[in-house]
Amino acid sequence: MAIEHLGDRLAKLRRMADLTQEGLATKAGISVDVVRKLEQRRKQSARLPTLHALAKGLDVELTALLGDPPAVPSTGDTEPPELVAVRRAIMPPLFAPRPTPDSADDLSLPMLRAEVADAWTLYHEADFGRVMSMLPQIIGDARLAAAVGKGQDRPAAQHALGKALQLGGHLAIRLGKTDLGLSSLERAMAAADASGDPLLAAMVCNSVAWAYQRQNRLDDARYLAVHAADEVERGRITDADGLRVWGGLLMSAATSTARGGDFEGASDMMRTAEKATTGLARLPATSDGRMVSVFSRSSVRIERVRLAVQHARPDEALRVARGMRLSADVPPSWRTWLLLDVARAHVDVGDATSAVATLEKLQRVAPGWMRHHTLAVSIVADLLAGPARPPGLRQLARTLGLCD
Repeated sequence: MAIEHLGDRLAKLRRMADLTQEGLATKAGISVDVVRKLEQRRKQSARLPTLHALAKGLDVELTALLGDPPAVPSTGDTEPPELVAVRRAIMPPLFAPRPTPDSADDLSLPMLRAEVADAWTLYHEADFGRVMSMLPQIIGDARLAAAVGKGQDRPAAQHALGKALQLGGHLAIRLGKTDLGLSSLERAMAAADASGDPLLAAMVCNSVAWAYQRQNRLDDARYLAVHAADEVERGRITDADGLRVWGGLLMSAATSTARGGDFEGASDMMRTAEKATTGLARLPATSDGRMVSVFSRSSVRIERVRLAVQHARPDEALRVARGMRLSADVPPSWRTWLLLDVARAHVDVGDATSAVATLEKLQRVAPGWMRHHTLAVSIVADLLAGPARPPGLRQLARTLGLCD
């Protein structure tokens, strides 16, 4: 199935908003030449700050402009049973029978926590199909344990439920279902409050900030991330868990700041975050890093590369990425984002051969992520429109549905 061009979506949304190209450019605060080139397909993609400005000018969510992830197009057909099951788990039917204590006789909290952690690992490996199949049972078990648990078991079960619902939110957002994602995250926040763990509430806030970014609510995202980071700091950071959560929130705030057009302000935040990573080695280690925010010197560097690419600084992005040694705790998803951004930077400096080689490496190490990234589509589309056609480009285009 052919993937709709960004310019076609832009023109359609502009007409629906009853705007001329000049009117949209004025509302978005960008050059009308950018709008024209996109709609005429002379420009294959745009940077995230520009996309956010266009979405704001059109009064739509960013996802409406970006389009669907390549692997989950919105065709108008009934959703697949696996996604319906996830929806039902996140939002149980009204007047469903209440669980009884004896229905939880075979539930084990340690096993439940392990299942949640394993599901997060699969998510970071882009194995969304397996996550989708596992998640309804995990959420159901966690909700049951939280409903019938007694004593210390109840807050522990609420914690597991919060992490499971947070994962449901991430999965839904990644599949382009932002409203379902926010519904899951709202329920995750309620479970986090019931668990008594302030760090879990802060982690869910970080996820909500990501959802707000996807909806082009950059001010809301930035405020939420900063507020949650301040709350973590006020509660005193005494272990690596607290520092990782605080650092993840600071990076989120930096991302929203950058997408709002303030690259220098975002860079200051990122420098503060990178300096703070030195404290990780001095603090007690986490029990299971998969259940805590991703924050390390490597993750900060990866985010710095991304911000540089998004703000038309490809040479800086390649300089930061060159010789980067990733720590073992960096999830596969972050490694793949780095490869995508490096490929984008190579395109921007005119090195099509290196861009294709980087994408081929991504295809080898994480084929699932290639199919779930609109950025991969825009990179390959730009390469197809360029003068150079390095070996391997055609196969990448076929993989992403850009050609037969």
